[in-house]
Amino acid sequence: MDLRSLGTSDIKVTPIGLGCWQFSNRVGFGGLFWPGLEQEVSREIVRLSLVGGVNWFDTAEIYGNGTSEGRLADGLINAGKKPGDVIVATKWHPLFRTAKHMLKTIDERKQHLSPFPIDLYQIHAPVSFSSAAGEAAALAQLVKEGHVRAVGVSNYNAKQMRAIHAALAKLGVPMVSNQVEYSMLKRGIESNGLMEAAKELGITIIAYSPLAQGLLTGKFHDAPSLLKNAGFRRIKRLYRPSWMEKSKPVVAALKSMAEKYEATPGQIALNWLIHFHGETVVAIPGAMKAHQAQQNTGAMAFKLNAEELARLDELSRGFM
Repeated sequence: MDLRSLGTSDIKVTPIGLGCWQFSNRVGFGGLFWPGLEQEVSREIVRLSLVGGVNWFDTAEIYGNGTSEGRLADGLINAGKKPGDVIVATKWHPLFRTAKHMLKTIDERKQHLSPFPIDLYQIHAPVSFSSAAGEAAALAQLVKEGHVRAVGVSNYNAKQMRAIHAALAKLGVPMVSNQVEYSMLKRGIESNGLMEAAKELGITIIAYSPLAQGLLTGKFHDAPSLLKNAGFRRIKRLYRPSWMEKSKPVVAALKSMAEKYEATPGQIALNWLIHFHGETVVAIPGAMKAHQAQQNTGAMAFKLNAEELARLDELSRGFM
């Protein structure tokens, strides 16, 4: 399996990882967005992701107040993994907090993920009470004290990303990643300067919701009646009738290419995402069911050619 460097760090990850928000099990505010999952199901999702070649997993404090972190650790242990066998990323949520809170709660994050160390620690959003310099100081301290291996951010725009990157650089610590929503139907980072800045600074873009929360699988276009069970997603713009109609040509092209590669439309969409910008983008699709984990990993088994990448780029430019 081809591995990519996470930013300028020595951490090597597969182009596809596993997003673990769905392991929140309806605990806390962050856990209310998905149905509860039986522990055996979460274990099987982790196991099949590993079987498919995935070597890294992304979770967060707010995903069930540590529930997702604990479920991830349990799944890895159940699969026979030991510390150092996989890459683990988690996130600190900064709402109504200062950067010093990272230092106070890092032991909680480590306890929930035990025995697995934190390879990548991220600030979940640019909403703390601290400045970029204050956030950078806390992140750098975590690295230098050995609590975490590398640091990144999430949901930062280009200006915010540049500011904390510069602040960390002054402290001798690289910022390696920015986790943002990015898919063929959500391409704003290509037009607002974020992708350009990431390439300039050598920062990896970690794409969450890389399948536009299921739209790029084609299932909702094929059976609109499924939308009634789509939960909170139904209120999003992409799920409105006019936008569903707008995305039909993209989904049709994904289906056509899927036949050639004996793949699924979702696998084609993920393959485009992890190859169109070279090695800058990696993706963390989630999975509520075991077969979805298998499908996600299958996106790494082939590579679209230049003509196909360009065709999908052309069809989805209306979503920049």
